[in-house]
Amino acid sequence: MTHTITSTRRPPPTRPTARLLLAGGIAAGPLFLGAGLIQGLTRDGFDFTRNAISQLSLGDLGWIQMTSFLLTGALAIAGAIGIRRTLSGRPGGTWAPRLVAVFGIAFLANAMFTADPGAGFPVGAPAGPATALSTTGALHLLSAAIGFLALCAAFVVLARHFAVQGQRGWAVLSCVVAVGVLAGFAGSSVSVMAFTAGAALGLVWLSVTTIQLITEPPAGQ
Repeated sequence: MTHTITSTRRPPPTRPTARLLLAGGIAAGPLFLGAGLIQGLTRDGFDFTRNAISQLSLGDLGWIQMTSFLLTGALAIAGAIGIRRTLSGRPGGTWAPRLVAVFGIAFLANAMFTADPGAGFPVGAPAGPATALSTTGALHLLSAAIGFLALCAAFVVLARHFAVQGQRGWAVLSCVVAVGVLAGFAGSSVSVMAFTAGAALGLVWLSVTTIQLITEPPAGQ
């Protein structure tokens, strides 16, 4: 007697859909940094050596930066979904996408809670740094801290994935970048440029690692 065996294992995710979602994660960093660079070079009173990109949410044109936060957050969340589908059942497939999603949600929160004025921006603000945080300013800093800590943790989780795949160089770099981002945040008390550099490093590495995940063969191949 011939028996028909039906597999109950779920099929792998549709690769084109995963690639499209991953493309969102790739675009998130360049979009945010590009929008911030253009605004920083064109808006009166803004100085990259004194002001954080987040302050571009202030003033009459602040809606542009708020939109940048929203789009970046949405793209990061899409990338997180793509990472989950791509790494399903593989090392890093559980926590890496969750942590990247937290990063994306933090950017959505940053659109709602604006940074405080200070260091001469927007025009008319005190030349020195803000002496006290407002409620929205404190929430902005808190959400940013949570988001980038989650992103650093995601890089460490992905480092394990790369190590299992035999990509030791990628694994080491992911850990080094995580440390670099944290160092930038630690140095923000001395120079706002350290904060900007750390944030930019994290955003760029998110794009780079997501590109690497796209080039990997599906599980089982």
